[in-house]
Amino acid sequence: MTPQDHFTLVAPLARGREEDLRRLLETLNTAPGVADPHHALLPFGDFKQLHFARLVLIDDALQSDLRLLGQTPAPLPTLLVLMGDCDGPAQDCLADMAERAAMGLRRLFSHCEGFDAEVNDNRDGDLLAWLLAHEQPAQASYVNWVGRTVLQIREEAALQVWLSSQVARVALAHDGAARRVREALVALAGVELDSGRLSLTRPLPTPPAWRLANLLNLVGVPLAGLLLAPFLLLASPLLLWRLRSLENSDPEICPRPTAALLQTLQVLEDRDVTNQYTAIGPVKPGAFRRWLLSGLLVLIDYASRHLFKRGFLARVQTIHFARWVFLDDKTRVLFISNYDGGHQGYMDDFINKVAWGLNLVFSNGVGWPRTSWLICGGAQIEQRFKPYQRRHQVPTQVWYKAYPGLSLVDLNRNQRIREGLDQPRMSDAQALAWLKLL
Repeated sequence: MTPQDHFTLVAPLARGREEDLRRLLETLNTAPGVADPHHALLPFGDFKQLHFARLVLIDDALQSDLRLLGQTPAPLPTLLVLMGDCDGPAQDCLADMAERAAMGLRRLFSHCEGFDAEVNDNRDGDLLAWLLAHEQPAQASYVNWVGRTVLQIREEAALQVWLSSQVARVALAHDGAARRVREALVALAGVELDSGRLSLTRPLPTPPAWRLANLLNLVGVPLAGLLLAPFLLLASPLLLWRLRSLENSDPEICPRPTAALLQTLQVLEDRDVTNQYTAIGPVKPGAFRRWLLSGLLVLIDYASRHLFKRGFLARVQTIHFARWVFLDDKTRVLFISNYDGGHQGYMDDFINKVAWGLNLVFSNGVGWPRTSWLICGGAQIEQRFKPYQRRHQVPTQVWYKAYPGLSLVDLNRNQRIREGLDQPRMSDAQALAWLKLL
């Protein structure tokens, strides 16, 4: 199994370079926000291990909300953020990009502070070192199906198309017919695979280092929790009192987003069966909120790594990848996801299924709809939650998907088709169910 990884590169823009960069980013697209996979400057489609990628400009517009909490917001530079989800180590993917798209990456990041002075144009190694130096770790991340690679997705999609073209659309009249049709398809597929016209690459062995890191995380996080439990238990009355006092006093900031922002966001959406989502907001000030949010993100990352790794994030089944990243010394949180369906359906999914989970994390953000005991209220208050999340959403200037037109439903179906092809024997009922997938 090849596990998935991710990268988040963050660099502040140099003064006076934002408009030039915005114009450059527009040239990378074939439609608003949709990357040209074979663009000469940054050909995302050439990197076969890359599932999703995006380029986003993030300003400090919502820092003004801190004034309602008695804070004076510090001015923050506009950031250029390059994010990607990939098969195998992120460093390998970045090394590949630095080698084969060096000119494009240099042109993009030349708009950032200090880039030209820090990177020698004649040495690719310096470019990679600069990229790695600007990588920001994720506090929590989610992968829908750990181990399902871009290569597997593409090969299984091609298999599904070919097998479907071989099936006659007629009723099966008698017992045993489904089994015989399947056996004939298996034989035909074997010929296509032997000839090289179809490919089904076998999974690579799981890297031992990843297995060890995963095991250490599996054991280490609960062990750390056990060690902290006595102290948390003793401090729980004070902590609960502090939580409730903040919940009762922190202001809600849920105005409707401007028409201009809505139009900008909606133009970028529904270009595929999958959509992108990028949002950012300031963390409520104070050590209590910062430590609470940090701890909760550790728990979310743990659950995503060990529990929710086969198609589900709690009860939500539409998310391909998601990530939470601290910025600016944990004063802001960046959240991104790639999800199937429309934006309203995505939000309704969260409201109806895991509103409590949203509250755990995002109630620590400035202006979140009022919660009670951390998990009640908040996102369940639909008329406040929906304007809040839209206002915090950021337009994604460039977004790449390696398998356009395929949803998670398609990916899961295609995987079941492949598994059925490998199965040595099936009953007639099993064969019929398999044929229905075609």
